[in-house]
Parts: sequence; C-alpha cells; structure tokens
Amino acid sequence: MAQLHGNKAHYHVLIDPNRAELLFEKAAEADQRPAAWIREAVYSELKRVYPSTVYNEAMAKDQVQWRSSIRNRVEGRAKSKADTLLDILND
Repeated sequence: MAQLHGNKAHYHVLIDPNRAELLFEKAAEADQRPAAWIREAVYSELKRVYPSTVYNEAMAKDQVQWRSSIRNRVEGRAKSKADTLLDILND
C-alpha cells in the first residue's frame, strides 16, 4: 500500500538481489539514482499500457499539481524572508 509523501505516493518495493544489481547498472549507465530509474521505467510502462489520452491527462494533472507546489514553496519562502526582515527592522 502506498503512503503519501507530500503530493506523491511512496511505495516500498523489494527487489531480488541479482536483478537489483542489473537495476544499479542501468541506473548508473543513465546517470540516475536507482529510484529515479525505477520511476521513469514505471512511467514508461504506464504510457505503453494506457491510451495516450488517459496517460497524457494524468501527466498534465501531475504537472499542474507540481507547478502549484513550486509556486506555494516560492511564495512561502518570500513570506518567510519578508517576516524575517520585518522582525529585524522592528528590533
């Protein structure tokens, strides 16, 4: 069962050791961490097995959610800096 990690689903996957070695090799060849390689492999398989309209709709929704997350982070940091500056000026 997936656990939520922010806006993402977090899965714990056990991979047998010899095939894990293959995974490490492929990830290294792609200059990626194994988890990133697995994520891209899953996305690639989902794109292959679902109609393009379904997959593209899901991807577009994820991109909107990602942009919203980034915007919230940027706004939060700007507010924090402004609050810090106000605290300094008020001291």
